[in-house]
Amino acid sequence: MSFSFLNRAVFLTCCRVLLLVFACGTGSAIAQETASGDHVQVRWLAPDTFGPGEETIGFYFEVDPGWHVYWRNAGDSGAAPRFDFAGASGEIGDILWPFPVRLPIEHLTNLGYEGDVAYLFSATPDASRMEIVVSLEWLVCKVDCIPGYGNMTLSRPVADAVQWQPQDKALRDRFAAQVPVTVTGDNFPWTVANVSAAPDGDTLQLILEAGEGAAAPEIFPLDGGLLTARAPQVEKSGDTIRYTFQRVPGAVLTPDTGFVVSDGERAWQLDDIEIQAAATSAPGSSNVPVDGGQPLWLLVLAAIAGGAILNLMPCVFPVLSIKLFGLVGPEAAASGRLKEGLRYAAGVLVTFAALGALLLVLRAGGAAIGWGFQLQSAPVVLGLILLFWVMALSFSGLYEFGHHLMNLAGNSRGGAFVTGVLAVFVAAPCTGPFMGAALGAATLLPAYGAMAIFLGLGVGLALPFVLLCAFPALLNRLPAPGPWMETLRQFLAFPLYATVIWLLWVLGRLVGESGWLIGAMLMLAVVFAFWLGRHQFRGSRWLAWGLVLAALVMSFGAANKLQQNGSGSKAAQVTSDQGWQPYNRNAIGQALARNQAVFIDYTAAWCITCQVNKKLVLESEEVETLFRENDVYLVRADWTDQDPEITRALGELGRNSVPVYAWYAPGEREPVLLPQILQAEMIEALFTDE
Repeated sequence: MSFSFLNRAVFLTCCRVLLLVFACGTGSAIAQETASGDHVQVRWLAPDTFGPGEETIGFYFEVDPGWHVYWRNAGDSGAAPRFDFAGASGEIGDILWPFPVRLPIEHLTNLGYEGDVAYLFSATPDASRMEIVVSLEWLVCKVDCIPGYGNMTLSRPVADAVQWQPQDKALRDRFAAQVPVTVTGDNFPWTVANVSAAPDGDTLQLILEAGEGAAAPEIFPLDGGLLTARAPQVEKSGDTIRYTFQRVPGAVLTPDTGFVVSDGERAWQLDDIEIQAAATSAPGSSNVPVDGGQPLWLLVLAAIAGGAILNLMPCVFPVLSIKLFGLVGPEAAASGRLKEGLRYAAGVLVTFAALGALLLVLRAGGAAIGWGFQLQSAPVVLGLILLFWVMALSFSGLYEFGHHLMNLAGNSRGGAFVTGVLAVFVAAPCTGPFMGAALGAATLLPAYGAMAIFLGLGVGLALPFVLLCAFPALLNRLPAPGPWMETLRQFLAFPLYATVIWLLWVLGRLVGESGWLIGAMLMLAVVFAFWLGRHQFRGSRWLAWGLVLAALVMSFGAANKLQQNGSGSKAAQVTSDQGWQPYNRNAIGQALARNQAVFIDYTAAWCITCQVNKKLVLESEEVETLFRENDVYLVRADWTDQDPEITRALGELGRNSVPVYAWYAPGEREPVLLPQILQAEMIEALFTDE
């Protein structure tokens, strides 16, 4: 969850608690017992008087003809309604969902309700009045979709016996009968024989057994991230019924899943059904098929190659220049170079392992997060701006403080390890060739396989530098130490200044135009503090440190607050691009439904490869003309700031890093993924191959 979501949640909670107190104090005369929006009216299904025990009540959605609302798993598009209870004078249960129907719309399949429906829940009062305050969000659709919002309160007396209006109780009972019940003993007319995943990774089969002649029930998947909503293929042979569901492309195969089974009148819920593998590898086999059948050793080799290529990326060069400069210094003895290389490699491997472990822990906790996530935090980006700014000043030789930093980063024993840590931290956003498939597979693999890929990336990143240290003949080709080294050190400051400019741009994308001002003012304050500290008047150094501390607190606090408030300019930037639309799953589904070609650019401001591809290929006149002439729906999925929808979409494609380029040809529902380094000829081939 991003800070902006947390801030909004705290604000809404405070407001809702105040609303509850106000409603309880003023009675039911002013209670807002209904909510409405386009094509939807919502009211309570509740008794006039509550009894002392548990009672099932709900929200009754009256929907205009031809329109529909959604089930808990909305299917290919749409969204389930949300009920956010701000408070209640009693115990509130979970929402109970009546079994749905399939709603085909063009090539999409949704799961929801045609016409009216009641979403039910249990309520048990513990006071003389039953008071409830709730905030609702819903989506109502026909072909176009319209969101709706509302707040509702309920205030009813509590007596010795419950009293209902007959028509409301009949409605409640009608929909309560459609709520799936838990399968226990003999209340389920069928027997679950098996649930298995096909070896090709595209389907999942559920086998039920029933008596001869028994009808095949309707089955709906609970997990919309694993199985598509389209109707499964049904094969009946004797007392065996086989359902074949299509899996979501790139979805992680979970150990178990669940279904709702309905005979059209009643429904049953199957929870935590273990998924069996249809085919397994031979015992002792070392080729673990993952990511479309690629063995683990091949993915590790791809990770090593991708890590090695990172050394050529502009993200990493400014950091490596620090160590390279240290290696050619007069104090760099040949006997110590190998140790320096090994310390650097240790820093790289430890940091890759730590980032990989963090990703695995977050994955195990159900979080949606991707590679390079650290640069989605404005305070982290601001910290890197400060670090590279001070390093650049030290290379320029402007301040004595810089020489101490130079010693730490370039020449000291611990500096090699620190440089390895820093290299990984800034290299993560640069997803180069070979890395996409490897990192995507890491999201699907068991922990040991994923960690092997992370360490493979570390080996690739560290290997060129270690080889340079291990073979002195390579370093001996460099000129002898002399005055040229001061010139070289000053020259190497310019890549660091360029990195600062890039990071300022990233900060601006995260928090808006104020990001440039915050970063520049922090840089100015630090430089002024350095200057102040060099003047030997009483208290000058204390004043300088106080200025730095104040600047750090104010700038980091401002950056964090702006990101919490969602002040970034991402949406404005995306919509201003010629013909490009921000990521919206519903809009993409509608474009596919009308057989329009779709091209999705999964990108981020901190991804150098993304920006190069954007400027040199995607925004070239030749490619823009191709997209325009072929009526391509262009989507820019900007992942600069944490966006759970884009993270989920990347996961469905088997990726957790950018860039990713997904091409949906007209009439196709499965994408083709383009290489991470784009060329205009690749875009041309998309249309010549049709």
